[in-house]
Amino acid sequence: LDVKDCVHATEHVLDFFPNIDPERVGFCGGSHGGYLAGHCIGQYPELFKVAAMRNPVTNIATMTTATDIVDWCAIETFGVGSYDWEKYRGPDREELGAMWDASPIAHINNVKAPTLVALGMSDRRVPPSQGLEYYHSLRSKGIATKLLVYERDDHAIDRVVSEADHWINIKRWFDEHL
Repeated sequence: LDVKDCVHATEHVLDFFPNIDPERVGFCGGSHGGYLAGHCIGQYPELFKVAAMRNPVTNIATMTTATDIVDWCAIETFGVGSYDWEKYRGPDREELGAMWDASPIAHINNVKAPTLVALGMSDRRVPPSQGLEYYHSLRSKGIATKLLVYERDDHAIDRVVSEADHWINIKRWFDEHL
């Protein structure tokens, strides 16, 4: 539902403000926003022309056993009420398939947008392997991509020097690709 909300809002803005160039629409998001960015550029490649992702969730199946938000992984895949803290167990084969299907990585073959990926390597919420998998997948497809690695940052990428570098790189990335 979040993805459709983002697309609907973007299309509404483009319709309501005819002076906005539909060929210059980008998506920037971190964490769940990075998850949405990945979905949007994979499911709506003609609408979103560039993306910047910070510590994005890209593959719920590979994240669910390596995060402190296993409940988010279940709820994002199976819906509200699907997770019970009292009965945790690793996902079975069928559940892993559903988690893959609910992930941006499932749409990687549709992506056209040049994509900037920023990772805080001390992130325990969304393992850096999420962004690395997405970055390497894009690179293998020949999609313009750049990886920013912040060794001493966690999920927020909020050390002053890192945050400044991150936002400067986002601005440059969007200027270069829009």
